[in-house]
Amino acid sequence: MSDLRYLEAFRDPDLGRSLLSALAIAAKALPRAPVRIMEFCGGHTHAFHRFGLLELLPPEIRMVHGPGCPVCVLPKGRIDAAIGLSLDKNAVLATYGDVLRVPGSHGMTLMKARARGADVRIVVSAMEALSLAEALPDREIVFFAIGFETTTPPTAAVILEARRRNLTNFSVLANHVLTPPAMEAILSGTALDGVIGPSHVSTVIGTKAYDFVSRKHGIPLVVAGFEPLDILLALRMLLSQISEGRSEVENEYARAVVPEGNPRSLGLIERVFERAPSFEWRGLGSLPRSGLSIRDEFGIFDAQRRFSVEIGRVSDPGICECGEILKGVKGPRDCRIFGTLCTPDTPVGACMVSAEGACAAVFHYGDREGAVS
Repeated sequence: MSDLRYLEAFRDPDLGRSLLSALAIAAKALPRAPVRIMEFCGGHTHAFHRFGLLELLPPEIRMVHGPGCPVCVLPKGRIDAAIGLSLDKNAVLATYGDVLRVPGSHGMTLMKARARGADVRIVVSAMEALSLAEALPDREIVFFAIGFETTTPPTAAVILEARRRNLTNFSVLANHVLTPPAMEAILSGTALDGVIGPSHVSTVIGTKAYDFVSRKHGIPLVVAGFEPLDILLALRMLLSQISEGRSEVENEYARAVVPEGNPRSLGLIERVFERAPSFEWRGLGSLPRSGLSIRDEFGIFDAQRRFSVEIGRVSDPGICECGEILKGVKGPRDCRIFGTLCTPDTPVGACMVSAEGACAAVFHYGDREGAVS
């Protein structure tokens, strides 16, 4: 009960109305309007739509959806690689459920591969994938690992545990990506006035990881929690910085995030992974030092090496605007196939697959006319 009360405190309607009033006053005092603010994280995108916040914001604030959905930024070539492992190498592919419907080449998905006989299993944690390797010693188990810094420490931990247990039938196809390089790419090509920094990622990497946003780009950033009052307060903090001509990294989510991040999680990442020279992102292209690869010391657990997997480059269909949406250049409703050819049941692009994808959020919850521009 106490946990529920704690959650409800961040959804208090009276406090919400007070913050909205303060936002409206602050918005009228802006030196220029409208201001374009990006919520980088897909979890925030989902929260904006789920709680109807876009409809409540003053017109001087224009929200721009960012690329912070790990499923959405996964390029087709890596989906194709996972499908190849499950169909051609007879491996048991263990992965998170929201990856199954992400389209690879020619509309092929892991779900369709499973219908063709591939052994693709949904797991809720990296440790569950490791347990499969123990339960099926005669099968090759490949964990299709995806995500930003939030899900990387668990992957590192299971690789260490696999070595401790001497599980030679377990490997990881690693697709972990890093938030700061993606944010750098966005800020270098998209005109923004402020950024809402991600929640869960920041619990791992801390607020200092975003110093380049204010120092190099002169843009304020506020790390925020996922609850409605978190988001409204973060927006109020951003408007204060814009009005005062400041560009700083501030922390609204201080109950969970500290400047230095989580040293144990960062240590696990550093122990098992190293930065890859480059990593291809769906929509953003190949970004230098933006992804992680498994260190040589743990090469036996690297599925890409074990099975000689080649990661090809495959473009999205020209009719799909997912790439421009991930960069914040366009909104979901700017896509001509949004809600017609492309729906959550028949996704053409990755932005419509995950619950954190901008297109899926708009489809399910709607948005204020012109809220994204």
